[in-house]
Amino acid sequence: MRVGEGLPDGSELVAGPTLQQPAENPGTRAAAHRWRAAAAWTAVGLVLFVFYLRISLGARVDSDGANSALQAWDLVHGHLLLHGWIFGDATFYTFELPLNGIVELVFGLGLTAVHVSSALVYLIVTICVLALALTGSHGPARLVRGAIVITVLAVPLLFAPTTWVLLEEPDHIGTMMFLLVSFLLIDRVPDRRFTAPLVGLILCAGQLSDSTVRYVAVPAVVLVCGYRALAGRKLRCGDTALVVAALVSVPVEWAIQTAIPHLGGFMEVPPRTQLSPVREWPHHVRVTWFNIRIMFGASGEPRYVLPVAFAAFGTICLLAAIVGLVRVAAIWPRASRAEQLLVVAIVVNLGTYVISVMPNTTGSREIVAVVPFGAVLAARALVPARITAMPRAVAAVVVAGLIALLPLATAAARTPVKLPTTPLAGWLEAHGFKYGIAGYWDASIIALQTSNRVQIRSVNLQSKLEVAAWETSSLWYEPSRYDATFVVADTAKGRYPVAHFEKFLGKPTASYRVANWFVLVYPTNLLREISPAPPTP
Repeated sequence: MRVGEGLPDGSELVAGPTLQQPAENPGTRAAAHRWRAAAAWTAVGLVLFVFYLRISLGARVDSDGANSALQAWDLVHGHLLLHGWIFGDATFYTFELPLNGIVELVFGLGLTAVHVSSALVYLIVTICVLALALTGSHGPARLVRGAIVITVLAVPLLFAPTTWVLLEEPDHIGTMMFLLVSFLLIDRVPDRRFTAPLVGLILCAGQLSDSTVRYVAVPAVVLVCGYRALAGRKLRCGDTALVVAALVSVPVEWAIQTAIPHLGGFMEVPPRTQLSPVREWPHHVRVTWFNIRIMFGASGEPRYVLPVAFAAFGTICLLAAIVGLVRVAAIWPRASRAEQLLVVAIVVNLGTYVISVMPNTTGSREIVAVVPFGAVLAARALVPARITAMPRAVAAVVVAGLIALLPLATAAARTPVKLPTTPLAGWLEAHGFKYGIAGYWDASIIALQTSNRVQIRSVNLQSKLEVAAWETSSLWYEPSRYDATFVVADTAKGRYPVAHFEKFLGKPTASYRVANWFVLVYPTNLLREISPAPPTP
């Protein structure tokens, strides 16, 4: 029966209102997209954290990492300026130490907290690298770019010594967070009013943590943003403000660093910033290339043999990063701010390294920026912003994902390293030894392994027995606070043999052989025999 046709009772069928499907609210669709993105980032972060933690648990920790753990422990227990501490040439005061301290509040002072902190730092750096690499990409292309980033960051973890530099203990890799976040802000919101002050604050905090920010990030921001301001012929713009913010961050950080010791806070050994003679630069170029290959997992240090398959994998990642760098150079006027910043930062980092006094075959940590920055450039060069053909997109995602999982799984399956000081730490604690002295590498690691139940403080043995002015606290050596009754000496082939300690302290009342060490027992407080540390320049 049709509308308007008479019914049996004489009435007509009248059309009612048509039921329509309610239109989807754009706000609801955007909220759902944000939730899906957040869930995806969370899932990826958890998976990566599990891998990084397992790899870290298989790596070694030494007294460098132990001292950072002790500094973090003091920091979160109220010693905000770390009174008495003498840092090395990097403090890690504004990122790694607070993060480590928070983790220690959960897990306590010990090896577990160190490994969790290491995994978290590398995860944060990875997330920042992913955020830069994925900018402007959509759909499957984002997944493929992400897989390339993870691959480049994971391949060096196949090699144990490179794992120590990238993943284990506070080092320059954590400093990359300051650079990456600054570059993200400059790339995403260069003209917002808050961007320049925020970037200046980040760069200032980064310099207080590690001078690498001053010598790499600040020049990169000044050069790139200055270039863009001049190219745009508009000096009153966001790029000019960023140049000013980067330049101002240097004297502000210097003033803060100068004030901290006067306020009773820590002191820092100045970094080695001397220039090398020009005649050494060609040799430094060769050393730098060698260290670049080490950082990408394409080569090993002279004392280590790198499996051929691992080296081939690392070489491919290195070549991909080089392709990314060349691509940005070729399209320089059209390149994004982030791409330009990454390229300039790499060039500045490598350039300052070559002309400095630091290049050596074990100094690859000084150019660690090439790995995360190279990962971004490789991903953006090899993968377009969109992959339209669905079969090709699915294949690319699957292959890239499997390639990324391969180095992660292989590194995670590595046999854990047993710390050589484990039997010594156990013996000292079992026999009631509480406070003693030793060489640097045999000292703070014992305190960490025993959760400070056995405390050993490092000393130097030169022309006299003195406090080690590197990653130590002057408070440790006060006889009124502590009573040091024993010495840990190396075997005859070590740097701190028994004879060297006996030269300054005389014959011990008892001596015990524990694994590769001798424990020398004295009847007096040895802290009274130790000279103060030489003054920090």
